Amino acid sequence: MEHRATFVDGIWRLLLFLWALTILFPLAWIVYVSLKSNPEFFQNIWSLPKKLLWSNYANAWNSYGLGKAMVNTVYYVGVSLVLGTFLTTLNAYALTRVSFRGRAFVWSLIMLSLFLPGINALVPQYVLMKQLDLTNSLTGLIILDSFGESVFFLLLLGGFMQSLPKELEEGAKIDGASLFGVFWRIIVPLSTPGIVTVAIFKFLSLYNNFLHPFIYLGDPKKYTIAVNMYHANIQMQYTADWVTLFAGVIVAMLPSILMYVFFQRKIVEGATLGAVKG
Repeated sequence: MEHRATFVDGIWRLLLFLWALTILFPLAWIVYVSLKSNPEFFQNIWSLPKKLLWSNYANAWNSYGLGKAMVNTVYYVGVSLVLGTFLTTLNAYALTRVSFRGRAFVWSLIMLSLFLPGINALVPQYVLMKQLDLTNSLTGLIILDSFGESVFFLLLLGGFMQSLPKELEEGAKIDGASLFGVFWRIIVPLSTPGIVTVAIFKFLSLYNNFLHPFIYLGDPKKYTIAVNMYHANIQMQYTADWVTLFAGVIVAMLPSILMYVFFQRKIVEGATLGAVKG
């Protein structure tokens, strides 16, 4: 029995090592390629740089307009994150803590949407955005991604809220608290771990969102970082300046990497806590 446990433990360690290798090795390769010169890159893509060319990052920042793209991304992601997280919290509260006629039917419709491909909504969605004159606008993109509720986030936070004791709500209502007062003063503070988890996942989803900005933003001055790097990649068929492109990729990836490094424990704790309590 002991040998079997040791064997299983060894298999898990090997799988973990292979998983880490598939993530860390490509990342390390992109980093050291971004510090090479173009002749070195074309001579041998696997060799280490003879001299670290940090100027590649400055070239990427200036050539690809990463500063403007990053400002656009911060505006789009920041406002969408705050507004979207608030609306998700409000929706989860209404669907799990407030009794009203038809609540089960609404939940059924939400569950049904899990089986419908999201790409089916792109055409009617674009027509609606066009009629409302919200295309080619970061504000329009914010409205779209803030009010476009995600079933995953709703289920995650709703499952967490369902586990909260109803006695606290009832006591607040007896003391004269309004429906929104109960939500804001009781439910939101108690649901902070779940809300933080949802906010982190929303950040990663919004920051890495390519499809909506690509479809709705036509002005290069309004590009987010994802669309900006896509067009930078298109330029490679004319310039072949790969080391500068890789430097731009590292700059674009940096916020997501930092989010993972600093909040990985919060993600695991929040998701686990919501799953256990829900």
